[in-house]
Amino acid sequence: MRPVIGAGEQSTGGMYEPNADWTNQARENIAAALAQAQSQLGNQVVAYSEAASGEGPIVTQYSHLFSAVADSVIEYQFFPGNRLPTKKRDKGFEWAIGPGIASLKSLEGADYALFISTHDEYGSTGRKVLQIVGMLGGVGVTSGVHVGHAGLVDLKTGQLVWLNADRQMGGDVRTAEGAQKRVKQLLEGFPGKPAEVTLAGQ
Repeated sequence: MRPVIGAGEQSTGGMYEPNADWTNQARENIAAALAQAQSQLGNQVVAYSEAASGEGPIVTQYSHLFSAVADSVIEYQFFPGNRLPTKKRDKGFEWAIGPGIASLKSLEGADYALFISTHDEYGSTGRKVLQIVGMLGGVGVTSGVHVGHAGLVDLKTGQLVWLNADRQMGGDVRTAEGAQKRVKQLLEGFPGKPAEVTLAGQ
């Protein structure tokens, strides 16, 4: 699916300020890294195209829904103390974005949808200074937010069958090298062959 990508600055007060140039750079770099990795995933991977279906807006909604579900998995299944009663280990891994996705004409012929989302906030100078002052005063202040999700959804049921999610991802997606690193992290453990991502010409 078309990755959902956002990049911006984290202000001194911790607010997210989108940066269009950084986001465009991230989109181009991640797209290039994904294109290189797709042939090595051990599956037939085809980039999403809505063609003449006009389903782009609803597919975008599903992409954002996936990100919300992935965040919920991190919060309520990955951390033992937060697990919901219905999400205990013995209950299995049961998360979904709903069966409605199976009705999308633009996804006909596919078995699974690979959703990817990244969100990066790079600490501003003010934020970094605040972090240093906080450290001197014994107060923890984070500088930078780097979240990534990658997941496979069964298009017949809408069930999430594989997920790789991290709230502290590496790789500066504003650079080609950083995007390569991010994509490799996102696709780690992908069903099939391991993803080997290298820079072109290496």
